[in-house]
Amino acid sequence: MHTFELHTLRMAELHRRAEQERLVQEAARARRVARRAARHPGRKEAEGPLSTDRKRFVHAA
Repeated sequence: MHTFELHTLRMAELHRRAEQERLVQEAARARRVARRAARHPGRKEAEGPLSTDRKRFVHAA
């Protein structure tokens, strides 16, 4: 029974650490999105590139 209790405590600790890591990564992702939104206030994240006109460049000889 002692081994099972140690295993249960260890698993609970690992679950807490994993949840903490997920929260840290989520906060970092939210900061990146906020910085990106501050740099480009009118731009949405789901939109593509601003310019899709590929004919404006001349082909190399």
